[in-house]
Amino acid sequence: MGADLPPRTPGPHVDLNERHLRHALREFERHHHAHRPHQAMRQAAPLRAVREAITDPERVTRLNIRRNDRIGGVIHEHRHAA
Repeated sequence: MGADLPPRTPGPHVDLNERHLRHALREFERHHHAHRPHQAMRQAAPLRAVREAITDPERVTRLNIRRNDRIGGVIHEHRHAA
């Protein structure tokens, strides 16, 4: 029964080799330690200090938030633009 089936063709997924996997893991590790907030650290990242909260209503209305995509958009990082 299985001998009559055509060979499998690649689907819409991306085949990852070891180099791609290592790159993705490095990017995630960098994001996890340098950007992602951790609740146990009062929303700081391990390699970044807690920022002062913006409470001035005038500054809040003028926030300029930038998004940086990592690993082809799998991870989104947001930051205040200077």
